Amino acid sequence: MLILLAFIIVFHITSAALLFISTIDNAWWVGDNFSTDVWRMCATNTSTCMAITDEFNEYQSIQAVQATMILSTIFCCVAFLVFILQLFRLKQGERFVLTSIIQLLSCLCVMIAASIYTDRHEELHQSHGYRMEVSKGQYGYSFVLAWIAFAFTLISGVMYLVLRKRK
Repeated sequence: MLILLAFIIVFHITSAALLFISTIDNAWWVGDNFSTDVWRMCATNTSTCMAITDEFNEYQSIQAVQATMILSTIFCCVAFLVFILQLFRLKQGERFVLTSIIQLLSCLCVMIAASIYTDRHEELHQSHGYRMEVSKGQYGYSFVLAWIAFAFTLISGVMYLVLRKRK
């Protein structure tokens, strides 16, 4: 049982780390001489970065992605704290339902963020607010990590739903 508990804790911490990296790192959309995420666009050859502001046409979509990624990360961290509290407070045989619900909310938020970005990526990268041509790029590793974090938080949420407290 101790090995299972250690695995669940490591799995949850990995999920949180993936969410932090995909939210913060500047690699949702990359090209030969630029990288962009939901916060800023950077030119790699000159090392200059420009914040994404309301001068962009699809700024509302970017704000939705920003908000749901932040919510997802917060929910994942709160779920871990609730799990630790429930670990010591639940009676033997009870399930970690509250932890599961919070973790599944994290899963839903990251899915919404990645889905919005997937759906709106053409409009996002044809904005006139960019100082360079960013439409000729591809998804970066932060975008891929967001989808991996979706899978991890989904699996983690289901694991907490099935998990019972044992001795």
